[in-house]
Amino acid sequence: MKALIQRVKRASVEIDDREVGAIGLGLLALVGVEKGDDEAAADRLLHKLLHYRVFPDEAGKMNCNLQQAEGGLLLVSQFTLAADTRKGLRPSFSSAAPPAEGDRLFHYLLERAEAAWPRVASGEFAANMQVSLINDGPVTFLLES
Repeated sequence: MKALIQRVKRASVEIDDREVGAIGLGLLALVGVEKGDDEAAADRLLHKLLHYRVFPDEAGKMNCNLQQAEGGLLLVSQFTLAADTRKGLRPSFSSAAPPAEGDRLFHYLLERAEAAWPRVASGEFAANMQVSLINDGPVTFLLES
């Protein structure tokens, strides 16, 4: 599994002009599920999402994690993260998990996140979503499990 995370001052996701998820300070995580991913990969990714130190401490250094910053976590499914872009001028999605498996693992990740942290929001799997954010820093990382 992959997650492109962005430290945000706020972020939200809309579907058909209806807000379905929003957070204030926290992490926006665009999540891609690849073939061969399983629950263990989702658990490892969640651990990183909750514990990756990307928030500033009192000295301004990135030493605090999401929980220490008391931030929100906005999970958005993003199958295009699994694209192979090494060849040609069109992405190949042969490494992406089949839709049913991607949906299952994304919802597994979401359920585990909601059980582990009270400030979790999400988009909707396979929906056409409009994501808005104010990137803080900017701070962006690609996490892989």
